[in-house]
Amino acid sequence: MGERLTTGEICTRNVTIAFRATTLNGAARLMRENHVGSLVVVEETGGMRIVVGVLTDRDIVTAVVASDLVPSTLRVGDVMTTDLVTAREDDSLIDLMGTMRRKGVRRIPVVGAQGELVGVVALDDVLDILAQELGLLVAAIDSEGKRERQMRK
Repeated sequence: MGERLTTGEICTRNVTIAFRATTLNGAARLMRENHVGSLVVVEETGGMRIVVGVLTDRDIVTAVVASDLVPSTLRVGDVMTTDLVTAREDDSLIDLMGTMRRKGVRRIPVVGAQGELVGVVALDDVLDILAQELGLLVAAIDSEGKRERQMRK
């Protein structure tokens, strides 16, 4: 990690994706097989995967199951969230946390300079980093106490 931790450094680069035309049942199977709660929806353009939406397990429950729709008749493009929130891979961790708070999201696709999919970052990833940093602070406090006790003997 560098001095300024970036979103690109903490994101998961192995992303489970879907396309608008993917069946909803197929998308649910992808989530189950890959143990994920969301899929990044992309379209292939110029050899790049451009993020066009996100489909979450919550989207399926609230838009399909709760509305008594038949999942086998729907495609990802019918249900996915298109009010897209993304982060750039060079965004700072502070910028990322601010975006998550302002937009009320737990998972954010990470994109490169041309809008291409780079990875995805989840609130869990951020919490892991913050826990590590808090652990370092606790260790610093503990070291200070030990140092003072040794000097005052």
